[in-house]
Amino acid sequence: MLLVEDLRVEIDGKEILQHIDMEIQPGEVHVLFGPNGSGKTSLLMTLMGYPQYKVTYGRIEYKGVDITNMPVNERAQMGMGVMYQRPPTIHGLKTRHMVNICSGNGGNEEELAQLVNMQDFLDRDLNAGFSGGELKRSEILQLMAQAPDLVLLDEPESGVDLENILLVGEAINRLLEREIHRENSITICQSKEQRSRSGLIITHTGFILDYVTADIGQVLYKGHMSCKSNPREVLRCIDKFGYGECVRCVI
Repeated sequence: MLLVEDLRVEIDGKEILQHIDMEIQPGEVHVLFGPNGSGKTSLLMTLMGYPQYKVTYGRIEYKGVDITNMPVNERAQMGMGVMYQRPPTIHGLKTRHMVNICSGNGGNEEELAQLVNMQDFLDRDLNAGFSGGELKRSEILQLMAQAPDLVLLDEPESGVDLENILLVGEAINRLLEREIHRENSITICQSKEQRSRSGLIITHTGFILDYVTADIGQVLYKGHMSCKSNPREVLRCIDKFGYGECVRCVI
């Protein structure tokens, strides 16, 4: 699904990512841990093709196609979607219209909005006055409409209160064709072999793992990628030793 080889990235002439390697198979969900300022968001923006993030070496391959120099819109059309940590407010654009655009004028915004409890927000300006949890649900709603094959999630738990995090987690699991955890039962979605959608979730707290099932964890620290293991094991290492000590190991 996604192959990143020896990627080096700079912004305004300053190198921010060095020798990044990553491989995500169809149906896999990866979690990328790292402290604030480690380059996690920069990596997501580079994968989506934002022009201020200049690739100076290496390549990005998506579905077997080299997309290293492909513009943002073409990557989105190929099936890449992103949830922003701090999405912009767009006055004059109703949430309903944005969802409709994302779905290719599919006209199913009411049905999708019910899945994330956003029915009352469809006729409000996009993200205008939304709380942290409402912003995340708005972003997930747009991704559900787009139905991308590769989902990039930037700090999905950031700014979300306890009342909203379960709903956000369930929506992400549904989006990623994963298990949907409920209070007294677990609804099982497709097996890995049946799932077509992959995901990359970035986090600095790891809190999202209490709500979303993931396969592989990696650490991004000071622009360098290190470690590759079970996400829970990586998180335990971080909790016990901190990022600085954790990245000394090679797993």
